[in-house]
Amino acid sequence: MCDHHDHGHDCGGEDSSSEFSLYLKINLDGVQCLNEQEDGSARKVFKPWNDRLDRTKFTESDVDPELLFNIPFTGSVKLKSVALLGGENDSHPKSMKLFKNIPNMDLDQTCKQPDQVFELPQTYTDVLQIPTKTARFSSVHHLSIFFPDNYGAETTKVYYIGLKGDYKQAQRQEVLITNYELAANPADHKNKLYDTSSHMIS
Repeated sequence: MCDHHDHGHDCGGEDSSSEFSLYLKINLDGVQCLNEQEDGSARKVFKPWNDRLDRTKFTESDVDPELLFNIPFTGSVKLKSVALLGGENDSHPKSMKLFKNIPNMDLDQTCKQPDQVFELPQTYTDVLQIPTKTARFSSVHHLSIFFPDNYGAETTKVYYIGLKGDYKQAQRQEVLITNYELAANPADHKNKLYDTSSHMIS
């Protein structure tokens, strides 16, 4: 259960704007949303904190209330909280499940044990700020957010998702290729072996 008394309150202007800035670390091209009504609309809900109340951009579920977001990061994230602005009236999500590091998760996999579950209050006038159990989300390169239900509408609507936490750039391990080995001349090797042997003998 999430702590309701902190929800719906602005943490404070520029501070919140910088804190909920992990949207800049999302690989937006790789974001998937299963059961979205309009293809690609889910990417529009990840936006700057200052645009969180913009209701011109949103995603809505298609054939039932379920929405599953697959969110890849460009590095490693320690997730501290999730911010959410849901839809009006009964289209607001009723619960939220978080899964970490299951790339390309599908709806069949949502029966897995989630890393954390939240019951969401029905409020759509301001953003809910929902703290996570940080120890469970200390090394996240892919986050799945599943909204299984809402407050009774046929479809679920989401206007804004914000993510707060620490970010660490992915380290690329460079593979060094020794060109002279790949393009070695057998004659060169023969000479080198001979030279080495001579030194060993002497």
